[in-house]
Amino acid sequence: MSKTAVRSKIQLSTLLPESNQSFIWKGLSRIADKVMGLDKLQSLYDNSPLPGLGKQAFGEELLRYLNVDVEGYEQLKQKVPENGPVILVSNHPFGCIEGVALATLLNKVRPDVKVLANKALSMFAELKGNFIFINPLNHRDPKNLAALKQCRRHLANGGLLLIFPAGKVSYYLNEKQRVCDDTWNRLPAQLAKSLDCPVLPLFVEGQNSRFFINMGRLYYRFKLLLLFREMLKQRGSTLKIKTGNLIRPKLLSRFKSETAMTEYMRALSYSQEQKFNTDWPEDQVNQLKPMMAPVDKAKLSSEIQALPKEQHLADYKTFSVFYGYQSQMPNVVKEICRLRELVFRQHNEGSGEPIDTDHFDATYTHLFIYNSKDGDVIGAYRMGQTDKLLQQSGIKGLYLSRMFNFGSDFINQTEPCLEMGRSFIVPEHQRSFYGLFLLWRGIGEFVVRHPQYRTLYGTVSISKLYDTKSVKCIEQLALNPSEAVNAKQPFSAPIHPELAEFVENNKDNTNLLSSLVQGIEPDNKDVPILMKQYEKMNARFYCIGIDVNFNHTPGLLLSVNLPSAPEKALNQYLADGKESYLKFQKSN
Repeated sequence: MSKTAVRSKIQLSTLLPESNQSFIWKGLSRIADKVMGLDKLQSLYDNSPLPGLGKQAFGEELLRYLNVDVEGYEQLKQKVPENGPVILVSNHPFGCIEGVALATLLNKVRPDVKVLANKALSMFAELKGNFIFINPLNHRDPKNLAALKQCRRHLANGGLLLIFPAGKVSYYLNEKQRVCDDTWNRLPAQLAKSLDCPVLPLFVEGQNSRFFINMGRLYYRFKLLLLFREMLKQRGSTLKIKTGNLIRPKLLSRFKSETAMTEYMRALSYSQEQKFNTDWPEDQVNQLKPMMAPVDKAKLSSEIQALPKEQHLADYKTFSVFYGYQSQMPNVVKEICRLRELVFRQHNEGSGEPIDTDHFDATYTHLFIYNSKDGDVIGAYRMGQTDKLLQQSGIKGLYLSRMFNFGSDFINQTEPCLEMGRSFIVPEHQRSFYGLFLLWRGIGEFVVRHPQYRTLYGTVSISKLYDTKSVKCIEQLALNPSEAVNAKQPFSAPIHPELAEFVENNKDNTNLLSSLVQGIEPDNKDVPILMKQYEKMNARFYCIGIDVNFNHTPGLLLSVNLPSAPEKALNQYLADGKESYLKFQKSN
């Protein structure tokens, strides 16, 4: 460890301007040193290897000397960009130690680290190379403006800047009835917006002692007096740091005001708190059995060619959409079940069996896309014609009755409906525009030929590859519940109050759900594509239930009233049959 001539003077007098260096002020500051525990900190410093160390060695040695273990380095290293400007924002639960710890960890990731921090830390002379100091107690301090300019220059030069936007230690907020940061400053949002810079939210677990919190509730100035004593209390503790996902400028720009941007950063920071994070139940599928071999293409072709002409729904290039029943095309249904299992396994939804099938395959209608060029099925939907199924088997004849309690007033028992489920597109065509379009074009043509079906209902499977926080956001923002239906096994997960408050305050943002899901998900994935498709059809989302028969996958129950769907969608999917379909509604 290299040594320099630098030594720290851990005394309040070092923070006072020269005009306050009178004998009286010095005497008062010495008393304050004892009250604040700075004399103990100075003694610890003087009797340690710390004096004169370089900034990185000082940080590492201070943590070692206080016996403070820090968790989260690998995650931090993985998510911090290797180069280029980036702003890191974090809560401020302890007031001192987290700034030193984060600066020390970040210096191991990249060399251009600066931390905007309370000038109280400037007493540690060895740390000055890491920090840009600001006076949060006096916003008119002229040195603050110079510090902010330094932050901007550092980012403009491609540096990494860590900011604690609260500007002060967390404390008990009466209006929120909990210990947390005060209102976050908009500075990170201003910098990110003006410099087109990404933001990485961090969260530091924990809080100061109950004594500290209670004294702060008696008089807010006590927090400052006790802050360094609290740092000494961290001896032997573990500091747990969680790193969120990088917020790209394009995502941040969805929020028009800097206040909303700041609240978004804060919500994503706090949402990482461990006690508000739950894992999905363990998979019920312990071992995946080998997939069934593909069905012979000649058998597929033979069965498809034998289908009645009216079951041929639509065409696009070499792709055709058909519908049929297991009794008509057992090999086609078997291949559909094989492909379902193949695709569902990619989303942690597979049955684990060689094919995904159940007894409903024998009673439901199978709508599928067939590529005549290579003889492959590329996608399918399973549709239940509820008027027929209810007549044959009652409510038990509907697959979704296993997930939801349907009241007598729910649409599937008051009018003919199509229960939609088990949809998939094979991986090779998932990024194509025609895959999902052809499925919906097929559905549109089916209802044109069977116009008694005015309503589609079903579920969007929400893969367990989504974080439970994302699913909670979907639950908070997308649902319009009905007393006529509820889940037999509801989705259950806590939501952080900071995240809940952000959702409540920003519901008028049309991109809110998408922005939250993309901010929460490690791979930045958006809400499920099928959910977006249903949203375009003006779907109503009712509730989220857990499908215990489908590897405990959450399903979002919805319905679409086709005659009320947007005209653009009806033109697309019903095509030339739109007018006759709508007229059927008027005459019945």
